Amino acid sequence: MTKIVLIGANHAGTASANTILDNYPDNELVIFDRNSNISYLGCGTALWIGRQIDSPDGLFYSSKEKMEAKGAKVNMEADVKGIDFKAKIVHAADKEGNDISEHYDKLIIATGSLPITPDIPGIDLENVQYVKLYQDAQKAQACMNEAAIKNVAVIGAGYIGVELAEAMRRRGKNAKLFEFVDTCLANYYDPWFSHDMDRVLDDNGIELHYGQKVLALKGDGRVESVVTDKGEFPADLVMLAIGFRPNTELGKNDLELFANGAYKVDLTQQTSIPDVYAIGDCATVYDNARQATNYIALATNAVRSGVVAAHNACGTFIESVGVQGSNGISIYGYNMVSTGMSVAAARKSGFDPLYSDYEDLQKPAFIKENHPVKIRIVYDKVSRRILGAQMASYEDISMGIHMFSLAIEEKVTIDKLKLLDIFFLPHFNQPYNYITMAALTAE
Repeated sequence: MTKIVLIGANHAGTASANTILDNYPDNELVIFDRNSNISYLGCGTALWIGRQIDSPDGLFYSSKEKMEAKGAKVNMEADVKGIDFKAKIVHAADKEGNDISEHYDKLIIATGSLPITPDIPGIDLENVQYVKLYQDAQKAQACMNEAAIKNVAVIGAGYIGVELAEAMRRRGKNAKLFEFVDTCLANYYDPWFSHDMDRVLDDNGIELHYGQKVLALKGDGRVESVVTDKGEFPADLVMLAIGFRPNTELGKNDLELFANGAYKVDLTQQTSIPDVYAIGDCATVYDNARQATNYIALATNAVRSGVVAAHNACGTFIESVGVQGSNGISIYGYNMVSTGMSVAAARKSGFDPLYSDYEDLQKPAFIKENHPVKIRIVYDKVSRRILGAQMASYEDISMGIHMFSLAIEEKVTIDKLKLLDIFFLPHFNQPYNYITMAALTAE
């Protein structure tokens, strides 16, 4: 019997735990987590705050009780003080301070990520908060019920920031979105797409304060305004959505780290120390678009890494096939999806990218319920290998991005798509499909 200790039980940890418990019941699994809940889907926070779902109950898909019913020993609200990698001991304490340390044969670290804290005056004022944990969402929800909170500032226009701005506006608040660059979602989309989302946000009453550097938060005990290099703006609540950094405090002095501080792992999720695995937001991934190790913090990546680590820790050798960083967002019904690299990201990574754009109706013009679709396929000038794709529409075009994800993984060229067998039916698409047309019009 192998004794496995798992530190962290959110998406990566939950996937790892379930894989072990469901497939290797003879092994012993001990779990430590410092939170009071397991498996909270933070991606649903904005939906709950914006009242697009009735309650947060469905945002949890596991619990201590479910894990224990499968045979795990679960320590919630447990503080892991340190790890002795030579003696193979995890030193921990329960919430009363009692020692609950455990020896391990295999260790899986799933400590996730931490919100980036800006170094600005006023960051400690009341009503300045992050949104990551369930407790953060509860606090934000309570603030929405306060009539005195009228102006809400969201700092950071990535996925979380944009979704929060929509949620605040749906609750009738004056939502102000602050971003250092001149558009939203710049890490995922080229301007041809991101500026469309800017218009969607603006058309729905969200104040866009782009190209501004936040210098300070002001207030007397409680936040009252946001100060940028272009002015001062009233704010009764400030939501920080600047981004995340890997939480690697426990092993940073012993395990090999990536450039951004994440645990560097191989394709089995093993770290630089044998029998120690790292998964989820605290670990690296293999990026198939770049053909290199990278850091891409997504829940889908976390789940896959948890499955891979669990099998390897239990003696079944499997390797990750790598990731493409596939992602998506839907704001006021406008859907955007992407995978791999944008043109800007490809250039930054040292590629010489070309791209092919195409825009058309989703269905033939005689179909009444119909919307435009736009697509960009990014590919390498020399090898013609597909590096990324972006799509946007009020139609649900989300499934199309999965094909491009597989294309990147399999190193498919842009030319392979030119005569791809894509079916046609007026209910779904056009005879000259926009995916095929984008490929056909490529250089």
